[in-house]
Amino acid sequence: MAEDKNQEFVAKLIKLYGEFDYDLKRFKKASNSEISRKLGYSDAQFSRLINSSATEGEYVRAIQNTDRILKLLGLEKELNQLKDDQLAGQYPNYKRKVTILYALLLILGILSVYFAYQSTIQKTDNFFSKESRDGMLKWSFETPYVNPFMELDDLPSDCSYPSYKYQGKWELEKPYKIPFFRERNGFHYIATEVNMYARSMNEKNTSGNTLEAYEYQRHEIWYDKRELPIDSFMVASNQSQLKQSYQDSNFEDEDTFVKLAVIHTFFRNEFNLETDGISRSGKVVGRDVEFVSEDILKTEFTDEGLMRDALSQVNAIIANRLEDFSRPISCNLADFPKADFNLIAEGDKISFDCQMTTSRFSVDYNKTYVLKDQFIKNTCVPGT
Repeated sequence: MAEDKNQEFVAKLIKLYGEFDYDLKRFKKASNSEISRKLGYSDAQFSRLINSSATEGEYVRAIQNTDRILKLLGLEKELNQLKDDQLAGQYPNYKRKVTILYALLLILGILSVYFAYQSTIQKTDNFFSKESRDGMLKWSFETPYVNPFMELDDLPSDCSYPSYKYQGKWELEKPYKIPFFRERNGFHYIATEVNMYARSMNEKNTSGNTLEAYEYQRHEIWYDKRELPIDSFMVASNQSQLKQSYQDSNFEDEDTFVKLAVIHTFFRNEFNLETDGISRSGKVVGRDVEFVSEDILKTEFTDEGLMRDALSQVNAIIANRLEDFSRPISCNLADFPKADFNLIAEGDKISFDCQMTTSRFSVDYNKTYVLKDQFIKNTCVPGT
């Protein structure tokens, strides 16, 4: 059975990488190392797959992943054909069709890498491994099979397309904290990491003023054994503003704080380049929670009953308060990084002043993105 699956797997890869030498176990168009990296496998795992030594389950998952890549290529071909038809004036519903195809490309890309990583990552008790989550987003935007970015050749001849230099990978400049407003004090939400990929949404706005951005967020839930009231972290004269000393504090250095869980979130943003600044809207599209192991937590609590009580409170937060964090965000307009969009470069920032509302209680916070890996680094030249 495994031999049959091996032949099926190789046959599908032949469609991607050309003829296969069954004696040398190599494909014509790419080395095995190149292929393994593109598919999300280690060299050893890929070697097992092409040498008939993988398990049947591994072959089933590998074949499913390869099928998704072939579907991606089919969708990409259809999208390119659609663009050609539009140029020839043969497709009246171009925008709607392109929107659907781009959505399918992204969804299939994320699903492909998710199943690839799920099938290849070794099961481990290491709590902070996030490769299966953040890797999904990275693969969907950096793999050669899916290129959702606008390229220089796609820009209008006059280069009047404000969002093109915003495309690429953005990261969170610095962490921020928000205390939970709930029946019981002592629980805090920290944004520790953001990786966001932004692309121009030409299918929605041909003027180039709209960006779509998929964002991986890593948050932590901490517990303060003192259970200080939320007022103690707020500015007295402004009960929606957090004290700077609170934002600057490091919970890891304080004995009274215990990390209880990590939350992994996928978030879809839309950024619109308005006349006076950049607007942001969006919503959560997926989330899961990992708890710190009880072996670690037992060293942080003097009593196991207190530990279990704190964990039960986290479960209540997950069941209730996290719904507040799933609501559409509320942010003020951000300033443009540069007055001339053609001059935007890596290191530029977009800073949003936002409000998080939980149980009708609003807290102000700042979220600043830094452009780390710009897709189009060169400046568009009119008439080219």
